[in-house]
Amino acid sequence: GRRKETIMTIANRVHQTGGPEVLSVEQIEVGDPGPGEARVRHTAIGVNFIDTYFRSGLYKTALPFVPGNEGAGIVEAVGEGVDVVKPGDRVVYSATPGGYAQQRLIAADKLIPIPDGISDEVAAAAFLKGLTAQYLLRRTFRVGPGHTVLIHAAAGGVGLIAGQWARALGATVIGTAGSEAKIELARQNGYDHLINYRTEDFVARVLEITDGRKVDVVYDSVGRDTFDGSLEVLKPLGLMVSFGQSSGAVPPVDISVLNTKGSLFLTRPSVFGYNRDRGTLLESAADLFDVILNCKVRVRIDQRFALTEARAAHEALESRATTGSTLLIP
Repeated sequence: GRRKETIMTIANRVHQTGGPEVLSVEQIEVGDPGPGEARVRHTAIGVNFIDTYFRSGLYKTALPFVPGNEGAGIVEAVGEGVDVVKPGDRVVYSATPGGYAQQRLIAADKLIPIPDGISDEVAAAAFLKGLTAQYLLRRTFRVGPGHTVLIHAAAGGVGLIAGQWARALGATVIGTAGSEAKIELARQNGYDHLINYRTEDFVARVLEITDGRKVDVVYDSVGRDTFDGSLEVLKPLGLMVSFGQSSGAVPPVDISVLNTKGSLFLTRPSVFGYNRDRGTLLESAADLFDVILNCKVRVRIDQRFALTEARAAHEALESRATTGSTLLIP
């Protein structure tokens, strides 16, 4: 039989949930890929808000674990029955935790080949956020000419991609951000109108910008701080998309409010729910790669940390100090 390889790899691990300080840098063992698995050596690892939700215990997973739901790298080995990728392929994924490590095992059907013309860093910076923008703009609500959309956290990783993409689709794009620097950044990334939510009442400003007509859809990853206001700015039959909670969880909602505010729709989707099978995932990824290769969407990598600096990366993300995408570099 084949000699069993044991590779020691540097990883960030969580033994008990909590703040950024619970991330500990350790050597862990990575074995051979089992049936249906591949081993990937990371070249770039994406850092996302969802990683902080797993770390804090808001999202549940078995302990101890290695956080990180997104990465790009090279396939080193594949297990039995794997034909979707082969050793040497450049791949990117957004999947189960395990990313904050030099190498990992992963289900091979989660790995998507990176096309020529897109670097590993751009792929890792764009994949989870870009797939999020893809389902939000193309599937949850099909944005097109004549639509007016509101995107909270306009200068964040999803916000910068979604702003450019929504503009390319012909929409009028309104965004909110928390500082003048973030507003300036969002302005360069597709937004027609920007609101500083720290100094302005975003509800009043949206009504002003739209001449009281309000918006067709709100994309809200902020959660508690923006939820009520987001419902206020929707047109009758408008759609409220709550897809994150960087300010904290949305409290229980009395659904009759959807009726009184104009027969509104409300959804709480996730990128994983929208990409359950490989066929859909490949289509979504192709759509994303297409807008990047056609220069409709530029991906900004504004923060790079060493793999061993994951704690600092989380501190920066949670203090709202980041813009665009954040990477860990092994």
